[in-house]
Amino acid sequence: MGSGWEEDDRNLLPCDRMKIAYFVDEFPPFFRGGLGTYAKEITKQFTLKGHSLSVFSLNTGDDPTFDTWDGAEVHRPKLMTFSDMLSIVNPVEMKTWNLNGQEFFTNTLLYNILSASKLVNSLVKKEHRNFDILVSHDWLAALAGIIAKRNLGIPFVIHFHSNEQGRNPSGSATVKEIERIAALNANRIITVSYAMRDELMRCGYPEQKIRVVHNGVDTEKYDADRFSGQEVEAFREQIGVGSSPMIFFIGRLTWVKGVDSLVRAMPQIIQEIPDAKLVILGIGEMDQMLTQMVRDLHLDENVLLHFKMVPEEERLMYYAACDIAVFPSKYEPFGIVCTEAQSMGKPVVVGATGTSGLREQVIPTGNEICGFHINPYDPLDIAKYVVKILKDPDLATTMGTNGRSRVLKNFTWEIASEKTIGVYQELVDDRK
Repeated sequence: MGSGWEEDDRNLLPCDRMKIAYFVDEFPPFFRGGLGTYAKEITKQFTLKGHSLSVFSLNTGDDPTFDTWDGAEVHRPKLMTFSDMLSIVNPVEMKTWNLNGQEFFTNTLLYNILSASKLVNSLVKKEHRNFDILVSHDWLAALAGIIAKRNLGIPFVIHFHSNEQGRNPSGSATVKEIERIAALNANRIITVSYAMRDELMRCGYPEQKIRVVHNGVDTEKYDADRFSGQEVEAFREQIGVGSSPMIFFIGRLTWVKGVDSLVRAMPQIIQEIPDAKLVILGIGEMDQMLTQMVRDLHLDENVLLHFKMVPEEERLMYYAACDIAVFPSKYEPFGIVCTEAQSMGKPVVVGATGTSGLREQVIPTGNEICGFHINPYDPLDIAKYVVKILKDPDLATTMGTNGRSRVLKNFTWEIASEKTIGVYQELVDDRK
C-alpha cells in the first residue's frame, strides 16, 4: 500500500485491520450514478484507516483487468457475450426483455460469476490469501457475495442502496428474487436511510439484520468558498444564466427523480419571478420528453437543458453557481446530490413522499431549517416553495448555512466509513 497505509499502521492494532472482498459493479473509471461516487469515496476512507480492499468491479470493455485506486486493488474480469442463451437460464421472464435488457442482465450475471471465481479460485485457493468479510452492493453484485460465502464460509454483508420493489413494484421478478436470496444469505444488511430500512422490512427482510448508515460527502471538495465570485459569475455567463435566479437539478433523467414535475412547475415560478432559469444537468430516457415539454410550455428562455455527464470539477461549478437546488424525487432512498448541494451551502427543495431518505437530510422548520419538503407529484407545491426561497434572500442564506453545518455534523464520508466499518467489525469479532 501507499504512504497512507504506513501512517495509519501506527494507530491500528493488528486485529483492527480487516481484509475485505468488495463486490460493486460501479467503480472508477465506470460511473453510472450515485453508487459509483459512494464506492470511490467510502473505499478511500477504508484504506486510509488501514484496511485491505480487494474490489471486484464491472469491466465496461477497455478497462484494465487489474489496477489500484486510492490504495485499493481493483479487479475487473473481462466479460463475454452470451445474451442469446439467456432464455435458457430463465425462459419465462427473459424472453419478454428486449436485446438491451438481455445484454445488461447477462453482463451483470457474468460479472458476478467471474468475480466470485477470481476471489475463490485465484486469490484464496491459488495465492493462499485470507479475507475477513465479503461485501456486495445491491442486486447487481449480490450473486458474487452469495457464491463467495458458500465457498469460503466467511461473513457476508449486503448493502441495499435501493430495491426493485421500491423502484418499480411491477419490475423484474428475477431481480426481486436475487435481492430476497441476498437478504436471506447475508449476515448483515446495511442500508442508507431509515426510510429504506422500513421499505426492506415491508418486503419481509429480517429487522435484526438491518443497520442504517447514511451516505456522506467530501466537505473539503464540496465547499462553495473554494470558488471566487468572479469564477462563479463567469460560469453563469458561460451556461447562459447570467444574473438571473438559477434553479438547479442534477440527476438521472428518469421518472422517479421527478424532473418532469419540476419543469411543469416552471410556468407558476416565472409568473412570480419572470427571469428565473432552471438548469437541468443529466442524462436518461426522459431527454426527448423534457425537450418536448419545454417547447410545449413555451419555456425555451427559462429552462436550459444540459443533457450530459460532466467532470466533477465542472459539476461543482454548477452547484456554486445556483441559487437553489431542487430534487423532487418520487423515490429516493438517500440522494447524494442533495448532500452535495447542502455541503455547497445551497438551500434545497426535496421530494418527501414514499421512501424518501431526503426527509432525513433536510430539516424544513425551526432554527436548523435548511430546505423544504414538497409533494413531488404536485408542480404547484414545488413552485410555491421555490418561489418562497428565491423571494427571501435572508431565508436562502440561513438555509444554506444550516445545510452545510448539518452535513459537517452528520453526513461526511469519515462518519459514514466509521459506522460502516463498525458493522463489519461486529461480524469479524463474532467469527473470531
